Amino acid sequence: MNRRDVLKLAAQSAVFAQLAPIFTAPAQAAGKKELRYIPEADLNILDPVWSTSTIVAVYGHMVFDTLYGFDKDYNVHPQMAEGHSVSDDKLQWTVKLRDGLQFHDGQPVLAKDCVASIQRWGKRDFMGSALLSVVETLTAVDDRTLQFKLKKPFPLLPMTLATSGSNMPAMMPERLAQTSPNEQVRESIGSGPYRFVKEEWVSGSKAVFEKFAGYKPRSDSFPPSYTAGPKIAHFDRVVWNIIADASTAAAALQAGEVDIIEMVGADFLPVLKAEPSVQLLPRSTPNFAIMRFNHLQPPFNNPAIRQALLKAIDQRAIMAGTFGEENKAFWQFGVGYFSPDSPMANKAGLEAFTSPRDFKKAAAEIKAAGYDGEPVVVLDPVDYPWTHPCTLLAADTLKKVGLNVDIQAMDWGTLMQRRQSQEPPGKGGWNIFLTALSGMSNFNPVGHIGLRGNGKDAWVGWPTAPRLEELRQQWLDAPDEAAQKKICEEIQKQALVDVPYIPLGAFATVSGYSNNLTDIQLQRPLFTTMKTKS
Repeated sequence: MNRRDVLKLAAQSAVFAQLAPIFTAPAQAAGKKELRYIPEADLNILDPVWSTSTIVAVYGHMVFDTLYGFDKDYNVHPQMAEGHSVSDDKLQWTVKLRDGLQFHDGQPVLAKDCVASIQRWGKRDFMGSALLSVVETLTAVDDRTLQFKLKKPFPLLPMTLATSGSNMPAMMPERLAQTSPNEQVRESIGSGPYRFVKEEWVSGSKAVFEKFAGYKPRSDSFPPSYTAGPKIAHFDRVVWNIIADASTAAAALQAGEVDIIEMVGADFLPVLKAEPSVQLLPRSTPNFAIMRFNHLQPPFNNPAIRQALLKAIDQRAIMAGTFGEENKAFWQFGVGYFSPDSPMANKAGLEAFTSPRDFKKAAAEIKAAGYDGEPVVVLDPVDYPWTHPCTLLAADTLKKVGLNVDIQAMDWGTLMQRRQSQEPPGKGGWNIFLTALSGMSNFNPVGHIGLRGNGKDAWVGWPTAPRLEELRQQWLDAPDEAAQKKICEEIQKQALVDVPYIPLGAFATVSGYSNNLTDIQLQRPLFTTMKTKS
């Protein structure tokens, strides 16, 4: 009997039913309509501008709001903005805020808050930095009007302010937005549909959100879609229970002790599929598993070693081993550096991932490149449902090509902190970690955090890749989509030379919901519009 069979049998045993009482009882008896949720990881950062982590973005879209939003088809719509006007020469954008916007501390949302928020966010986010690089002035004309005066036309301005796949352009009070972009904001005051209840927050255990009575949804005629349209909170409270153990989570959903599991472990999909009280729904926006290198430290400061690994990494084997061959409807291999469902996706150089794997050749090239056996520190987040097994599978490949692998176990929160270190691995740094990029973050090269090559100003890993930077600027200056697509083919080819990271495949997170829930948005966990059937 293999590991998956053992876990499937265990999940069906009565033992799991005894684990459910660790969760708090529903609050409906106290007159509160409560939604109980198990997120994919712990929440330990309260600043969605500072972090690119998915869990922080999920929290961010509950507590904060953005000037613009994306629908499920990548179209951009005003969100906090009522609308905008553009001058004939395209060098002046005037954005008007909706009336009645309010922060959770009771203060009105003013244009000066948005100006400060954009300026801070633009120093952290790559799309934001592209915008700020062409901004001559950004000012608050009055309490509800902010104005961009540009050095040259920037038609991507609304799309940039709708960014959702990396650092969130969250609007926050001016006093918080004046925090250095290199420091985390520790307060949680947004203007979104839910308020973070910090006094009930227990890191590693629970996070609580309450419906914000002062939130004013849009009155658009189109239904809500992803981060666009009216955001309507149907629950008084949303309680996150931080449960890393997949079997405990599955048992709790089966027993009705929670309403949602964000990421169902692959071993428990068959169990929950057979449960009549549960609906399994895949996220419609794909995630892209990647192996990220530290380009500042040996051995991966050597491009020849990174390139050699392209011959050994088997996307299909890693996806099947992580998510199960029986669940292949939820994952795919043979993917490159752009989201397959996006306009910029292309097949240039994809044979690097689809041709037969050659461990011997990869090992020989690594040795010829000068690898001398130094430890390769791989960060392993043991509490993350898919990343832990995926890390072990990837580490096994690294061993097969002769690398001296040192797997260091930790929780996801610790990994997020440690991956910021530029120190040598022996002094608290690292060589490799695995993570996922959202399809909404890699559908164009400007907001694609993994493709920046601007050295120590790049995302963690800090690759220096001048040609990638040149091509990124060419894409920004391209006259039309056809030209942009051609440039993206060149970007993908160049990424296979610089290898800022290695794509490991794409997958859809499969979430488990109580059958009593309806109107669920599937792009990412969003707690508005969703409601109970009865």
